[in-house]
Amino acid sequence: MAQRFLSLWFRHLLTDDAASRRPALLTAPFVLAAPDHGRMVVTAANHLAQAQGIQKGIVVADARILLPTLEVLDDQPERSGQLLRAMALWCIRYTPVAAIDLPDGLILDISGCPQLWGGEAPYLAQIVTTLRGKGYDVRGAIADTVGTAWAIVRYGRTTPIIEPGATVDALLPLPVTALRLDPGVTNRLARLGLYKVRHIASMARQALRSRFGNDLLLRLDQAFGRETEVIEPVVPVVPYIERLPCLEPIVTATGIGIALSRLLEALCFRLQQDGKGLRMAVFKGYRLDGKTVHTAIGTHRATHSAPHLLKLFEEKIATLEPDLGIDLFTLEAPKVDDVDARQPSIWSGATGLQDPRLAELVDRVANRFGEECIRRYLPAEHYWPERAFVPATTFDARALTAWALKRPRPIHILSTPERIEVAAPIPDYPPMHFRHRGKLSKVVRAEGPERIEPEWWIDGARHRDYYAVEDEAGVRYWIFRSGPYTGLPSSPWFLHGYFA
Repeated sequence: MAQRFLSLWFRHLLTDDAASRRPALLTAPFVLAAPDHGRMVVTAANHLAQAQGIQKGIVVADARILLPTLEVLDDQPERSGQLLRAMALWCIRYTPVAAIDLPDGLILDISGCPQLWGGEAPYLAQIVTTLRGKGYDVRGAIADTVGTAWAIVRYGRTTPIIEPGATVDALLPLPVTALRLDPGVTNRLARLGLYKVRHIASMARQALRSRFGNDLLLRLDQAFGRETEVIEPVVPVVPYIERLPCLEPIVTATGIGIALSRLLEALCFRLQQDGKGLRMAVFKGYRLDGKTVHTAIGTHRATHSAPHLLKLFEEKIATLEPDLGIDLFTLEAPKVDDVDARQPSIWSGATGLQDPRLAELVDRVANRFGEECIRRYLPAEHYWPERAFVPATTFDARALTAWALKRPRPIHILSTPERIEVAAPIPDYPPMHFRHRGKLSKVVRAEGPERIEPEWWIDGARHRDYYAVEDEAGVRYWIFRSGPYTGLPSSPWFLHGYFA
């Protein structure tokens, strides 16, 4: 796919922003100013002030001579970056790659995106029209390279869309300042009578390098597409993402469901072609009021089954508030894994953990009630019970050792044993009764002791003598005495788990 770039230029970014916050400034000439060597200097002027001859860089006192009624506002140096970042985040609804181009522009990598809006012309028109509706004087241009798009939007006088392959013809008539050169270089070129790009495009590279440095050659190569120019998006790009613009804003849950179904089919087809399956998916809706609503689902095993994923999303669709309407939907998969090539054959005959129906059931339960409601554990090579298992990090994780099945173990083991008070007749006998959290339990049945030694490398650890006991209410406990019997004060007892 050929790369295409869109450059947006906000001709009066800061003053348009000030006027949007103070509507009275829309009809008044005003400037922004900042101190410079003890003087207040104009840093930005709106179009009405510029019409009176007031430009960026002049002293405020001189500007007030030209226009005594001029209103002066304090400049905020960080405001430009904040505005451009907000604009770039807004533009993500049109492309996943949006970068800031200080001090007054944005660069968008729109490769493959305009076709969703019916072509580059309607795509560009919608972006520019929407931004102008927000009160910003903005221009846009589309070309094969970042440098060409940047040059055309600021210095072009014909079409804002440069067709693929027409980069050279579009650049040659432009002034050398369109190459994003240092002002010192452009001044030296002007003194030599080199005003246009065509004047230097065919000159010997060695001569240009020796006279003007490597920066001139780099900018030429970037503009003509001989050198790749990397832009840094404000949001990291997700490799797997699908978009669906809407001709009419969607306001119903049924419409949202249809959009989601189409996006899932397209995304799962791409994943299947690449031998991938998603582990996480994020569904976003961009509303007419500029806000974004979203919801996400996760899976325990990588999958590209669109029907299964749709079921996971169905219960979350009602949480999306369309307000006045959603005009663009996106579906992205920020986390994907490889899918076993044998997966299609598993659907018919697998059982146990390999049965995809089990994975789908777990996904549905987790997405409805929360991930913390589901636990799976694997055995670990430790003697002490609280260390003898570990949580499984993935659905396909395999045990490195076998479960110890020689002696019964409670289903519920406390992560930290809790101290209890006991009354035991003689050593190696189970307690007659014990008190836990203020409740007294009388023991009617007991089994044990079972001695469990700690690993030899654990300093200061003591062996444990475990008993399985049952109280009058039929509740079965797993308790132990820590260390050898030397009397109650030095032989503490603990509750460690519950049998079913």
